[in-house]
Amino acid sequence: MLSDNIKQGVERAPNRSLMYALGLTEEEMRRPLIGVVCSYNEIVPGHMNLDKLAEAVKAGVRAAGGTPIEFPAIAVCDGIAMGHIGMKYSLVTRDLIADSTEAMAIAHQFDGLVMIPNCDKNVPGLLMAAARVNVPSIFVSGGPMLAGRLRDGRRTCLSHMFEAVGAYHAGTLDEAGVEDYTANACPSCGSCSGMYTANSMNCLTEAIGMALPGNGTVPAPYSARIRLAKLAGMQIMELVRRDIRPRDIMTRSAFRNAETVDMALGCSTNTMLHLPAIAHEAGVTIDLDESNAISARTPNLCHLAPAGDTFMEDLDRAGGVMAVMHELAKKDLLDTGLMTVTGKTVAENIAHAENRDTEIIRPIDDPYSPNGGIAVLKGNLAPDGCVVKRSAVAPEMMVHEGPARVFDSEDAAIKAIYGRQIRPGDVVVIRYEGPRGGPGMREMLNPTSAIVGMGLGGSVALITDGRFSGATRGAAIGHVSPEAAAGGNIALVQEGDIIAIDIPNCAVRLRVSDEELARRRESWVCPPPKVTTGYLARYARLVSSADKGAILT
Repeated sequence: MLSDNIKQGVERAPNRSLMYALGLTEEEMRRPLIGVVCSYNEIVPGHMNLDKLAEAVKAGVRAAGGTPIEFPAIAVCDGIAMGHIGMKYSLVTRDLIADSTEAMAIAHQFDGLVMIPNCDKNVPGLLMAAARVNVPSIFVSGGPMLAGRLRDGRRTCLSHMFEAVGAYHAGTLDEAGVEDYTANACPSCGSCSGMYTANSMNCLTEAIGMALPGNGTVPAPYSARIRLAKLAGMQIMELVRRDIRPRDIMTRSAFRNAETVDMALGCSTNTMLHLPAIAHEAGVTIDLDESNAISARTPNLCHLAPAGDTFMEDLDRAGGVMAVMHELAKKDLLDTGLMTVTGKTVAENIAHAENRDTEIIRPIDDPYSPNGGIAVLKGNLAPDGCVVKRSAVAPEMMVHEGPARVFDSEDAAIKAIYGRQIRPGDVVVIRYEGPRGGPGMREMLNPTSAIVGMGLGGSVALITDGRFSGATRGAAIGHVSPEAAAGGNIALVQEGDIIAIDIPNCAVRLRVSDEELARRRESWVCPPPKVTTGYLARYARLVSSADKGAILT
């Protein structure tokens, strides 16, 4: 056992003495030591229940003959951090989580790890750590929040809540209406109830083979979630016994499976940041051109919020991720021979899956669209690519051309949107919000929700080198690479320039000649860094571009 490095022999007597100080018995030390990485805290609604899951995991580990030892991982609530300087600290926590978990796992020589994440950066951060440390590992997440209900009985969610603020500024919703959403949009613990980033990543943890079936969809308040945690605690012992490690599971083919499921589900555009970063830790390279090829051949089977009016509890009732994968396998769109943490192959996992509601999960022969939920666009505005959640774009905005309205920060754009300075047909450009320029690549749910809430979702596009919440809908194009702070062409856009967007043909173009762009570049000067001290300053110096996953180099 790996843990013998801290338990065996006279030379390790000092180590054992400190383990006795923990209250461990000789019998407990003879067993495999399982690190239980729990992201419980009292500020993130998706994490307030994780202490219960940690206890369930530990019960499962003990029942299967292991010794569980819990340690923490941090997590930020993107919704609470939204719209102020706190959002700069969201994406950057992904790497803090990966680094700190690596340090704890290797310093203490755990034989296996059970990861208990839930929210946006917490899941990919722990997947990065699992791939990096590469000891047997399994994931059991906190689960999705239940959908809310307004006073009139309509179902609602967090994306509606943000759009309600825009409706208030547009004069179409009064303060009482806003309070109705405020009180009812988030009715339980769990990751917010639509196919936003947290739920996207939890579903993809299943798809890539690192979690038991149900991990992505069983609602957080359900007792089935506690049972799932106990089973995960038991199953880690089987993975340790068989020495099945993350890099045995997270292969190139497994990442292709994950991207295929991503496209079928209509996941958050943030997956196009996180999957490349996780793959990098597993020694696999993902490029955006391959992502587009996967999208081109994968039908979009689900329209959960924000793309539609259904929620994670509906997907769970319909059969969950395994049912979606079962549909995809009918057209040989998945590699079903791959090993997973169940100890079985993908084919064995989905053999008995059933699509119990064809309105929630469309049959493979009757999809919402013949291609996937995410598209990568390229052109002179984004030579290295940018990303849009195609499944959440109104049909009339799939092709759009209009004048640029240019802002050098999210805050300036919000002020203009709420000040009714944006007109139908405009293309809002928000720059210097990328990984380096932000720094930290803020999510921009506020401006996209303001556009939709003010009735402009069918006539205004938004393009940024920043990123979006999974709750964003509309013609919102993010991750423009190279970013403005790196001298990308988005830094050269001027007010009134015409921008052409063609999502079906994966193209975005600034209608300005190469000669004019070259002339503008000669006079361009990068603005000084927005942050010069602390972690954000270090992050800005080390981070790669969004098309590479915003990894630290």
